[in-house]
Amino acid sequence: MTLDDDAREYHRRTPPGKLEISTTKPTNTQRDLSLAYSPGVAAPCRDIDDDETLAYEYTAKENLVGVVSNGTAVLGLGDIGAQASKPVMEGKGVLFKRFADIDVFDVELDLEETEAFVQAVAAMEPTFGGINLEDIKAPECFEIEARLREEMSIPVFHDDQHGTAIISGAALLNAVELVDKELSDLQVAFAGAGAAATATARFYVSLGIPRENITMCDIDGILSDSRAEAGDLDEYTEPFARGVPDGELEDAMEGADVFVGLSVGGIVSQEMVRLMADNPIIFAMANPDPEIGYEDAKAARDDTVIMATGRSDYPNQVNNVLGFPFIFRGALDVRATEINEEMKRAAAEALADLARQDVPDSVVKAYGDEPLQFGPDYLIPKPLDQRVLYEVTPAVAKAAMESGAARRERDLDAYREELEARLGKSREMMRVVLNKAMSNRQRVVLAEGEDEKTIRAANQLLEEGIAEPILVGRTTRILRKAEELGLDFDPIIANPHDGEWNHYVDFLYEQRKRKGLTRTEAKELIRQDPNYFASVMVEMDDADAMLTGLTHHYPSALRPPLQIIGTADDAEYAAGVYMLTFKNRVVFCADATVNLDPDENVLAEVTKHTAELARRFNVEPRAALLSYSDFGSVDNEGTRKPRAAVKLLHDDPEVDFPVDGEMQADTALVEEMLNDTYDFADLDGPANVLVFPNLEAGNIGYKLLQRLGGAEAIGPMLVGMDKPVHVLQRGDEVKDIVNMAGVAAADAQE
Repeated sequence: MTLDDDAREYHRRTPPGKLEISTTKPTNTQRDLSLAYSPGVAAPCRDIDDDETLAYEYTAKENLVGVVSNGTAVLGLGDIGAQASKPVMEGKGVLFKRFADIDVFDVELDLEETEAFVQAVAAMEPTFGGINLEDIKAPECFEIEARLREEMSIPVFHDDQHGTAIISGAALLNAVELVDKELSDLQVAFAGAGAAATATARFYVSLGIPRENITMCDIDGILSDSRAEAGDLDEYTEPFARGVPDGELEDAMEGADVFVGLSVGGIVSQEMVRLMADNPIIFAMANPDPEIGYEDAKAARDDTVIMATGRSDYPNQVNNVLGFPFIFRGALDVRATEINEEMKRAAAEALADLARQDVPDSVVKAYGDEPLQFGPDYLIPKPLDQRVLYEVTPAVAKAAMESGAARRERDLDAYREELEARLGKSREMMRVVLNKAMSNRQRVVLAEGEDEKTIRAANQLLEEGIAEPILVGRTTRILRKAEELGLDFDPIIANPHDGEWNHYVDFLYEQRKRKGLTRTEAKELIRQDPNYFASVMVEMDDADAMLTGLTHHYPSALRPPLQIIGTADDAEYAAGVYMLTFKNRVVFCADATVNLDPDENVLAEVTKHTAELARRFNVEPRAALLSYSDFGSVDNEGTRKPRAAVKLLHDDPEVDFPVDGEMQADTALVEEMLNDTYDFADLDGPANVLVFPNLEAGNIGYKLLQRLGGAEAIGPMLVGMDKPVHVLQRGDEVKDIVNMAGVAAADAQE
């Protein structure tokens, strides 16, 4: 099948199209329906009648954008009309929802006359929190946007004009830095003088490029003063007429520092690229074929050629999805009256700043594991980088508030956390712990300090103020890798191969000499095994917490801290706990990594440790000890162990949380089953601490929930230790290391 055939099948598959409406409130009972519609709905209606701003509180208006088009200039298809443009507008709605959690109604208007179109859209203001104009031909699109911005008190944004301007503007800010030039000195040549080109040129002026430094070309050549005097230009292109001789694109590109292509493919030759100034910046953004191919532009010269296109198969894709979802998200959340130049600049600057930061492993994997690091081939973030939501959006909201466009003030720190929580429950839960960690930074020793991921995690821990990382490893190797990664930070390094560590050797020898360890062997372990070194460092109070496991098997990584640090005074056993987060639920699963076949004493202790961990995440624990039996329905040795553990917990005066069992997993998690069938159970709601009867069940259970249930897993978090130690999983990403370091730091505060 061809791509066209696949696309047809994709769109017609039941249900047809790409969008649907779903309810956000319960509709299960008669009372629910009375609240949703008649008679209950009358109350909010009356309130809005008295105060129209309450529509933002009582309805979906605050999170609803209208994607409006008449289909007169659909990208790559031209004037196909309103009805035929509907798949494109639905697609735009998909992007709004996927990247910024914004709901969309697509509105296709069979109106080509400007006045009629303006009046129709303006009449829809009560419905929407914002309007995204799409695929409307020039020059009508200029007037339509200008008129609607004037007549409506909600944001109106024509993405075809401004989206490319903002994203390419972000790329330009970084490109200029890389070639060591100043915006005010740039000579810029434009190929194209349509809506996107003129909007981009205006935006570049707002960034600091003098208007007189921009030479714009249309199909007839350079926009010159003589052409303006002859009436050859309209009101939107005339401001870019220059007092230069008439000429062609080749003349405009001679000596130019920047080429911006928003026209058609194949119109720029290698010879024209060679006419440009040193280290030229080329943004060839025609789709699907750029004005000059990526390889041709790069090969045209021996100096640095910084290249961006509109294509995803080359570096530096100028993709509007990096802009409009997040610009609207920020505008909606402060109830802005418009999207102004300050907000657009803020978006571009935030995107440029984000490209200079370390790129998450998840983004690198999504793009084929190719290195992504700030430089000529990485000027702007990738569209699948989730950080864009909580880095760019607050910048837009801040600009709206500072420029007077906002009708609602937001605390930007709290707002950033709110945005991060939109990306998943795990981020919301981790933010609780990371905020605790940042309130009193602890020293976290990272045993595998020479590993690239560990070094990147240490940089993030320092940048975000989560902890003070200590990297164990050879100093020269760590510093060289940090430089190769483009990380500008000064880590604390503990080098076991260099320096005076005899006191560590003495300590380890005293600890283990009656366990068969000689002094020579102790010295060898301190010098050669970073897990023993880090364990001693924590036990001697030179660090507050420890992380390891990234490059070791779990048992071998766990052994040194168990031998040196050991379990807490009130604990006989350690256990591994995973926090699994779903859309509206969090559960803690134990034990998934340590105790092979626990008896009732181990199960009882693991339950208490896991409940304590849940409280560190601000979750009030409700614990269930799981089995394949419900409260004695099966009686054998296996089911008696969790039953006996529950009795131990019920008899323990220190247990101040509800716990019950033995019970089956669905009994523990389904409130109706628990309350209707087993109303005697101590749990007052579905369990959020699940204690498995053995290691095999725990490991299988959490992985099934993660893979089939769509849960995000954080862990394993080691509980029961005398001091905070966490053993990572081999292959964990940088974000996992940062999260676990945050958990360890928060533990150390306790």
